[in-house]
Order: sequence, then structure tokens, then C-alpha cells
Amino acid sequence: MNILNSRFNGLKQLAVDLKSEYQSGDPFPNIVIDDFFDEAVLDQMLAEFPDLSAKKQVNKFDGYNEKKLSTIGETYFGDVTKLVSHYLNSQPFLEFLQELTGIKEVLISDPYFDGGGYHEIKPGGFLKVHADFNKNNYTQLDRRINVLVYLNKDWQESYGGHFELWNEDMTKASKKILPLFNRMAIFSTTSTSYHGHPDPLTCPADRSRKSFALYYYSNGRPASELPKDDHLTLFVGRAGVKDDTTDPQFRTFKSRFKTAVRLLTPPIVFDAAKRILK
Repeated sequence: MNILNSRFNGLKQLAVDLKSEYQSGDPFPNIVIDDFFDEAVLDQMLAEFPDLSAKKQVNKFDGYNEKKLSTIGETYFGDVTKLVSHYLNSQPFLEFLQELTGIKEVLISDPYFDGGGYHEIKPGGFLKVHADFNKNNYTQLDRRINVLVYLNKDWQESYGGHFELWNEDMTKASKKILPLFNRMAIFSTTSTSYHGHPDPLTCPADRSRKSFALYYYSNGRPASELPKDDHLTLFVGRAGVKDDTTDPQFRTFKSRFKTAVRLLTPPIVFDAAKRILK
């Protein structure tokens, strides 16, 4: 079975041809490649995609900053999905990413699919703009690259669901990518590579936004990219959007709790609590 579109079989040369575009990407290194996979293979992969809302062993995020579903490991992968995912974790594709991105440290795939795998967003769902967690939970390696494969046939602009790449001061989305079938987005991940799908999905009730995600790591990263501290997902608000990533109910609770602490404790204890809640 040919996994890739026949015009992309020369991966090393493709990486050489595209690396300048990738590395100069705005607002951080990124690229979008259409029709990368053999269409028949991706058709089968889409046919295997389960309704994640009907499954038990999945991540079900339903909070202020994200409403989405994702798999845990390979539990619900079909045979073709396993074939494709194992290829994307293999030597040829890793070497492609290494050349494309220009990353000096050796890239390592994630057989655990920590946070990766099938992702599904139902109508009304979203994923606010964020920077990704920076360490793999299992290996503690440094997260460097995301690869997203979209599986949405006949997707209309009016459905929304654009994948947005935001500049560092959160004043604009420098790039918006419609999640079309057989479209692959690749981008570098740091603590300021802000991205997401922040507006609620407006597709018909019988549709959902489907994608397949893979993450790549290295043992160490450049000093210029090191965060102050290791972190989980960091949600960031869009400039001019009130309470974009902070639930106003939580803000009210926090304010009331700080007032109670101030009234009931000596000043020295209050100052310590204030620093914790800052």
C-alpha cells in the first residue's frame, strides 16, 4: 500500500525544496502541505474514525478554554490508521522533518501518542489559543514539532474550525488554515508558538472537525527556547477579547477568596497568600 501521494515519494528532496518556506514561516516556523497522502489511504483512515463522544476511554475536555475529544494511545485506531501513524513515526518521516525544520537535535517520535492521535471537535466546540505542554509525560523529552492531518471532506469556509497561528503579542492571527481533507500542517512548538481554534465550530449538527495529531521531541533544545519553568498547556487571551481565557466566575471567586483571606488573617500571612494567588 502506498501511503503517500506518488509525487511525494522523494521525501528528502521535498524537505530540501520546502525548508526555506518552513523556516521563514510567520509567525513561527510552519508549513501547510496539501494532498500529501494517497487519497484512497486517507479515505480508509476517515472511515475508521470513531465517534469519540460514544467512546469511554477518551479524553473529554469540556472547560472554559476547550471543548474537544481525543484518543488515549492507540486504543481506537483502525488497521489503516495504525499503518499511517507508524509510518509517520518512522525513520524516513523523521529524517524528512529533521531536514525540513533545520532542528539540530535528533528528533524522536512518540509511540505513546501523549496528547496525540484522533482529535474531534463537535459543533459549538473550540480550542482557545495556547502554547503546548513542553515535556512528554512518559519520556520527559522536549516537545519540538506538531504534525496535524485533517480529515474533513467537503468542508465549507462557513463551518469555521480554522487552525490559527497567532503572533507573540496576541494582536492578530498571522495565519488561518481551513481544516480540509488531506491537508497537513507542520509547525515548531515553543512556549510562545501560540495557536488554536478559538471560535466555536459552526458546522452542521451531523458533522464534526476531525484531525490526527502527532508530536515529535528531542533530548534538549536551544537555550533561546528554554522556558522559565516546565509547563502544561498555556492558554493565552486574544488582545481586545474580554475574558477570552479566564472564566469570569473564577475571577469573581478568586477576588472573594482574597478578600476573605485579607479580613481573616494577619497582614504577614495575607501577603504570602497574595503572592500565591497572584
